[in-house]
Amino acid sequence: MTVASVPASAALPPLALRTRAIGGSPVRDILAVTARPEVINFAGGLPAPELFDREAVAAAFRHVLEQTPGRALQYATTEGEPALRAWLARRTTARGLPTDADDLLVTTGSQQALSLLATALLDPGDTVLVEDPCYLAALQVFGLAGARVVAVPGDADGPDPQALAELVVRERPKLLYTVPTFQNPTGRTLPADRRAALASVAARHGLWIVEDDPYGELRYEGERLPWIAAHPEARDRTVLLGSFSKVMAPGLRLGWLRAPAELRRACAVAKQAADLHTPTVNQLAAARYLADNDLDAHVVRVAAVYRERRDAMLAGLPGALPEGSVWNRPEGGMFLWARLPETYDTTTLLARVVREDVAYVPGAPFHAGEPDRSTLRLCFVTQTPEEIAEGLRRLGRGLKGE
Repeated sequence: MTVASVPASAALPPLALRTRAIGGSPVRDILAVTARPEVINFAGGLPAPELFDREAVAAAFRHVLEQTPGRALQYATTEGEPALRAWLARRTTARGLPTDADDLLVTTGSQQALSLLATALLDPGDTVLVEDPCYLAALQVFGLAGARVVAVPGDADGPDPQALAELVVRERPKLLYTVPTFQNPTGRTLPADRRAALASVAARHGLWIVEDDPYGELRYEGERLPWIAAHPEARDRTVLLGSFSKVMAPGLRLGWLRAPAELRRACAVAKQAADLHTPTVNQLAAARYLADNDLDAHVVRVAAVYRERRDAMLAGLPGALPEGSVWNRPEGGMFLWARLPETYDTTTLLARVVREDVAYVPGAPFHAGEPDRSTLRLCFVTQTPEEIAEGLRRLGRGLKGE
C-alpha cells in the first residue's frame, strides 16, 4: 500500500515589524531569572505585599458580589464606574486641580492609559520627547507605536526647559512624557519652578504633556508639589495619569487618565477596541473600599514603613558600592538611583552579582539615547531593613568580585 505524501507547509507570514523591533522588559527578564526565594531582589518595582489592606479589600469584594452580583459581573461602560470616577474627581479637585467625573477615563492600570494615548496621539514616525533616563515601559509603548523617541537633556532636577524648547522647534514632537514626582527610575522630583517652565514651553510651542503620577502619594518628607496639569498654561494640553497600584494593590489593575475632552474621547474609542472596559467587579470593589475606609490613613502607614526601608538602604550604600559612587536621596516613592565609577558596567556585572543571590536593574535600558552604563536602579520598598542590609552586603561582594 502506498502512503500518500504530505505536502510541505508554506511559511507563515512574519510578525509585525514593531514587535520584532521592540524587545521585552529587562526588568521582567530579571525578575524571571531571580525568582528563587533566596534572592534578595532590589530589581522589581513591587509594593510590599504584607502592607496590602487585604481584609478591607476582601470585604469590599464580598460586599459587591453579595449585594450587587448581577451588576458586578456584567459588562459596563467604557468610561468607568460612576461612583469611582466621582471619588477620583473629588480627590483630584481637593489636591488643586478642579476635575469633574466626566474629565476622567478609568483604565486597566495606568500602563493601559499610556497605550491608549499612544494610539490616540501617535502615527508611525511621530516624535516623542522623554526624560533621560525614562520609565522603561513608556519606552516600550512609544516604540510599539512606531514613534521616534528622543531624550531631553537634563540635570538632577529633570528635563532642562531650554533644551526642551530647542528640541520642540527642531523635532516638532507630539508630546513630552514625564514622571515628575519620585520618578522611575531615578526617584527624583521636579521642583515647582521646573514644572512651571515645562508648562510654559508646552504653551508657547504647542506640545502635549503626559504627566504620569503613580508614586506621588508616597511622600516621606518635604512638601507636596502641584501637578504640572494644575499650571494655568498647561491645563488644556496636559494628560494626568494616576493609579491605585502603589497605594491599594497592583493586582486590581486600576488606573485612570484625566485629559481634555477631545483627547479623552479618542482614548475611550481606543479602549473600546482594546478591552471594552476595565473589569466591573474591580471598579465596584475599589469604590466600596473607598467608601468604607480611609485611603489617606492607609497611605500614611505604608509611607512610614517605606521611609524606614529607604533609610536602611541609604545607611548601607556607603559600604556596598565602590569608592567614588554617588546616589540620590529620594523624598518618597520606591526607587533610588546610583552611579558607579565610569569603569563599571552594571549590565556586565549583573550576572556576577546574581550569583551572590541579590539583584538590581542596570541603568542602560532606561535611556532612549546614549546609555550611562555605570548606573543602576535599586527598589527599596519590598524588603525589610534587615533584608536590605544583608542584600547590600551581598551586592558589595558581587561588585568587588569576592
